[in-house]
Amino acid sequence: MNTQTTAKTTTAKEPGGKAQVTPIGFRGERRVFSLAEAEELLPLVKRITHDAHRELQKAKKKIDALVVGGRNPAVRREIQMLKEQCEAAVQNWTSKMERLGLAVKGLWVVDFDTGDGFLCWKYPELRIAYYHGYTAGFAGRRPLREVVEETAPEWAHH
Repeated sequence: MNTQTTAKTTTAKEPGGKAQVTPIGFRGERRVFSLAEAEELLPLVKRITHDAHRELQKAKKKIDALVVGGRNPAVRREIQMLKEQCEAAVQNWTSKMERLGLAVKGLWVVDFDTGDGFLCWKYPELRIAYYHGYTAGFAGRRPLREVVEETAPEWAHH
């Protein structure tokens, strides 16, 4: 893997019982990924994102149910506490993604730096299927297969 100095590693079991070791870096420390490395990391990214998304949805449902009684000071305090939980869940997710070396581009959107642009993934997409250049952004996403066929980038063949 193309990695810089890492703070620690985490181990997860792959299907079939094989251990997978994922380097954990410092927040904001970017990594350069090959397509294979990004695909290897994606199951962990998906799991973390799914858990954070679920936590946020639960809190939002509670907030929606409480809004009816929003004039009551105790209810307003509970709503505020739930909003703070939502913020904390998003900040925690963002921190985890950054520690994995990813660029967070929006809520549930991450980019894997390839050295010449980004492999882009958005929850709940099933796989990494898009690429965009450094200046193109999310709106400039192109199908990954197209980019690989047209340009045969080095990161796609490692």
